Amino acid sequence: MLKHGTKAPDFNLPDQNGAMHSLAWHVANATKEVPLIKYILVYFYPKDDTPGCTQEACVIREAYTDFATAGVKVFGISKDSPESHKKFAEKYSLPFTLLSDPEKVTIKAYGAIRESGYFRGGTARISYLIAAIGPNAGNIIKAYPKVDPASHAGEILKDISAL
Repeated sequence: MLKHGTKAPDFNLPDQNGAMHSLAWHVANATKEVPLIKYILVYFYPKDDTPGCTQEACVIREAYTDFATAGVKVFGISKDSPESHKKFAEKYSLPFTLLSDPEKVTIKAYGAIRESGYFRGGTARISYLIAAIGPNAGNIIKAYPKVDPASHAGEILKDISAL
């Protein structure tokens, strides 16, 4: 798992519509977005349309207006295909971007691989809040090693309000 203050690894991944997204591009263009992007939330999850992953996505969806108001751009990342992400996003009306990492390159770079247990080698449910502007742009400002799908969105919003 990556630590607070470290540079977040760049990624270049397709979203649910086939458009490519890189962290470097979003950080470089954060001040041009409306509303202004101050933070980037990168959350990793195991699989589309499974109970815990659906709960987490829907909780983030319900808090999405608060995220946008706080200047947070949200990216969910799993190994699922763009087509799977599209079905998942449409089924649950998810207003944020889901990125596909089938080779798990970004998942590994962020330390989001389960290292033990029955699901060893799968994607761990972890998140990172990354600064998008200012002197720490591109750096991790908060790491979430243990995510509770039901309360994660509220935890992030609370942390942002304290920054």
